[in-house]
Amino acid sequence: MSASTFQVERTTFNRGTRRGFAASTIKPGGFHPTTLTTTVPKELVHRAAVSEVLLTDWDRVDDTHFVMTAQWPRGHSFFTPVAGGYHDPLIGCETLRQIGLLLGHAEFGIPFGHQFIVWNIGIDVRPEHLRMGFEPTALSIDVTCTEINRRGRNLSGLRIDAVFRRDGNVVATGSGSFSCMSPGVYRRVRGNHTLDGDWHQRPLISPAAPDSVGRMSPMDVVLSPTAEPARWQLRTDTRHPVLFEHAVDHVPGMVLLEAARQATAAALGRSSYLPLGIDSEFKRYVELDSPCMVEARVLPERALNGGQNVLVTARQHDADVFSATVTAGEHGC
Repeated sequence: MSASTFQVERTTFNRGTRRGFAASTIKPGGFHPTTLTTTVPKELVHRAAVSEVLLTDWDRVDDTHFVMTAQWPRGHSFFTPVAGGYHDPLIGCETLRQIGLLLGHAEFGIPFGHQFIVWNIGIDVRPEHLRMGFEPTALSIDVTCTEINRRGRNLSGLRIDAVFRRDGNVVATGSGSFSCMSPGVYRRVRGNHTLDGDWHQRPLISPAAPDSVGRMSPMDVVLSPTAEPARWQLRTDTRHPVLFEHAVDHVPGMVLLEAARQATAAALGRSSYLPLGIDSEFKRYVELDSPCMVEARVLPERALNGGQNVLVTARQHDADVFSATVTAGEHGC
C-alpha cells in the first residue's frame, strides 16, 4: 500500500482553461507552431517540481479508454541509463503512477486533497525498443481503465492497463490499481501518522556500497547492509530530491520499487542489469519511524523471456508490507 499525500488548494480542473492559457502566451507576429508541447499540470500528477512531470498530454477516446503522451529524458538525475544505455524501466513505473493520478483527477472527478492508495504496479519491457537515442524518448500510451468502483457518485478505485509505444513500436506494457479516500477518512486510517502527527523519523543509516546494488552514488542507495546475506534495512533519506520529491508521512511506493531493483542486483551479484519485468504489490503503509527489513531470494525457475527471477519482500512490525518479483535480463554485467 502506497498513498500519495500531496496537497494542493485547487479543487477543480478545466482543460479548456489550460489550453487557452497556453495559446494566449503566443505573442502577435511571433512563430505559430501547429502544436505546442508542454507537460501536464504538475498538480494532476502530485509533483512539486515541473521537472519531474513525465506526461505531456492526454485525450479521451471513450469513458474507459484514453491516449496519453509522455517524454522520457536522456539525462534524468535519478532514472539514469542502465545496462549500457537502456532507459530505466522504473521510469515506466513512475509514468504509470502519474497516469493513474491524472485520470483520477481530470477524468474521474477525484477532488484534490483526496488520497490515492496504490495497491500494485507491474511493467514488462521490450529491450529492442528501450535503448536511449540522441533525443528524449517520445511515447504514445494507450490506456484502458477497468475495475472501476464507485461509492455513490464518487470514484473509489480503478485499474489501468497501458501499452507504451515509441515510433509505433511497443516498448512496454504495464498495469496498476489504486483506490482513493477522502481527507477525513485518511486521517482516521492513519491516526497519528500524518504530516502533522506526533511521530519522528528514524535517523538516516549508512548505505550499502553503491556498486553492490547497481548504483553509482551513495545518495541514491535505499538499502543498508545487515549481518545477514541478502537482507537489508530500508534506508529512507527524505532529503532525496526525487524519491522524496515532496513531504510525505510514509515511505513512497517508488522507494520500495527501487529497493526491489537494488536488492535484485545484490542477490545476483551484478553491478548492472536491465529489469525486463517488475510485478509488485503494496500491502501496508511503510512507516518512516520504524525499521523496515528487505530480503531477496533468487527463484530457481527462469522467466519465459530467459531472465532470472528474484523475489523481494519487505516486512515491518512483523508484517508483510511489500513484495515484488523482478526479472533480470542478461543485459549488463
